[in-house]
Amino acid sequence: MLVEGDIAPGAKLNERVLCEQLNVSRTPLREAIKLLALEGLVDLLPNRGAVATKLTETDVTHAFELLAGLEAMSGELAAQRITPLQLSELRAKHHEMLAAFERRDLSTYYRLNAAIHSGINEAAANPLLRDTYVRINARVQSMRFRTNQDEAKWARAVQEHSEMMQALAERDGAALGRILAGHLRNKRDAVLALMRAGELHAPAARVASKTPRARQA
Repeated sequence: MLVEGDIAPGAKLNERVLCEQLNVSRTPLREAIKLLALEGLVDLLPNRGAVATKLTETDVTHAFELLAGLEAMSGELAAQRITPLQLSELRAKHHEMLAAFERRDLSTYYRLNAAIHSGINEAAANPLLRDTYVRINARVQSMRFRTNQDEAKWARAVQEHSEMMQALAERDGAALGRILAGHLRNKRDAVLALMRAGELHAPAARVASKTPRARQA
């Protein structure tokens, strides 16, 4: 819900409503909220309770600068250490992601997209890198999701993912690191542009009707 923008940044998390929507009691919900706070997705404020984290442009810039470096390092190491099984699983996810793109199924696309990035990081086989990546990515993952509302940017991201998979299959760590770093810089620029236009939290459904369907390059 936070990732897909159902709860806007700065909005209070209504425990009663969330319990009804998720069909859980308040105790496990509160434990989940505490975990979200540790991940940087919500802020726990005195007298207000939990609110969805709202990042500034500076926060976003800093987070994406670090994330670009983390993903580049992940790519360089993954190209050296990925197992045949891991590579096969990532290829399968990539093909599923392309199918979701063709259907304009944004939710499924993003789930697979995130799994691919996470899988590359995991294939790097560095626990410290893994822990840092998960924590920093959690702060901006909802923003990464929202940038795909723009058809042209979405198509470009898909093309970049195809380039990632080719570099990974060729075990070209230098190329994969460059592609991932550039991919994250493009995401940063897209997020900042949406923030400045006041469109970062527009309804995700607009992507299907905003522009004509584009063919993948």
